[in-house]
Amino acid sequence: MASFVIEGGHKLHGEITPQGAKNEALEVISAVLLTDEPVLMHNIPDILDVNNLIGILSRMGVRCENHGGGTWEFRANSLDMDYLSSQEFVQRCARLRGSVLLLGPLLGKYHRARIAKPGGDKIGRRRLDTHFYGVKLMGAKFDFDDESGRFEIDASELHGADILLDEASVTGTANIIMASVLTPGKTTIYNAACEPYIQQLCKMLNRMGAKIEGIASNYLKIEGVERLHGTEHRILPDMIEVGSFIGMAAMTGSDLIIKNVSYDNLGIIPEMFKRLGIEMQREGDDIHIPQQDGYTVSKFIDGSIMTMADAPWPGLTPDLLSVLLVVATQADGSVLFHQKMFESRLFFVDKLIDMGAQIILCDPHRAVVIGHNHRFQLRGAKMSSPDIRAGIALLIAALSAKGTSVISNIEQIDRGYEDIEKRLTAIGAHITRLDTKTQTENDQEKNSQK
Repeated sequence: MASFVIEGGHKLHGEITPQGAKNEALEVISAVLLTDEPVLMHNIPDILDVNNLIGILSRMGVRCENHGGGTWEFRANSLDMDYLSSQEFVQRCARLRGSVLLLGPLLGKYHRARIAKPGGDKIGRRRLDTHFYGVKLMGAKFDFDDESGRFEIDASELHGADILLDEASVTGTANIIMASVLTPGKTTIYNAACEPYIQQLCKMLNRMGAKIEGIASNYLKIEGVERLHGTEHRILPDMIEVGSFIGMAAMTGSDLIIKNVSYDNLGIIPEMFKRLGIEMQREGDDIHIPQQDGYTVSKFIDGSIMTMADAPWPGLTPDLLSVLLVVATQADGSVLFHQKMFESRLFFVDKLIDMGAQIILCDPHRAVVIGHNHRFQLRGAKMSSPDIRAGIALLIAALSAKGTSVISNIEQIDRGYEDIEKRLTAIGAHITRLDTKTQTENDQEKNSQK
């Protein structure tokens, strides 16, 4: 298990560029299964979750060629469907939540699939009902094998259908889209997710020959086609990384420029940081965060306490709520955070409280942050990263803290952030990565000197 050792209290400076979007990459890479022709993709992030998905596709028989610089070429013209029955496939899927995105393209093109229960963050129950509900209406038949932990799905009689989702699930919407583009007839999806990543998936599929209407809305109309061809695609910058860098600049009182953010695809994210009093200027497609000695939380028109809650796009993405919560700990004012989607995602606040933050955890979904107004710094602490987003939030807290912090289980951070310690060190952060081997060798060296 690797760890970060962070010496807090150092200002950041210069420029930093966000990586390609993790969530989009998982969707569009899965979609290469829908065509026999080559698909060239740019700006793919070099992170654990994406690399694990590419590894699964490679073992399935997809040709995955890394051209360097975030560019990959995929060709799925010779799949080994028997691999889906292997124990190795089950184990790989169990480590990756994004493996569920293989369901849609496998059903749409190959009319059958075996999918293991996916892994991922431990942030509460993340049901698969939305994924299964849509393709069931299209004629798919499911069977779950308790012993192997696999879902066996038969889609030999797949057809178009009218689908009304009970939740605007991003991955659920992506799976239904990918299952329907090659399915005879017309499929409609109402209450569809419409995040930029879903829009990107739809635009890519249309370039491949799909017929999808209603992109950027919550009502999609899809007319099935006989085949899709290859294409070239560029992945958007990761909006969660953009928000994370805004939070880092604010918490450390730094002057920072975030480059090439695709500002028009950030939605409400800049506004939410502005509500905490963070100043920023848009400079073309960059964001400039000037140095601030303090920031004051806005209030609603009637004077009531600021409330921030996650919501389906174009509302606030739940992936940034933990970052906003950390930033609020040093604000002038109080904020109620309401995490509606995941019942365990706020439990990391205990670690912030240990660092000196004033936070009241009301229940698994709500927390009140009483800002310090920079009267004193958070203090360094030893902690463990429970999931990707809590991990980056704890890293932001450690960068602003007085003294040294140690964050263990940083494999969770690696799942979503590419070379994060190197990129932050380049702009002034003091972060050292220690892996298990390094720590063991240090212990042995100390013992030999005694």
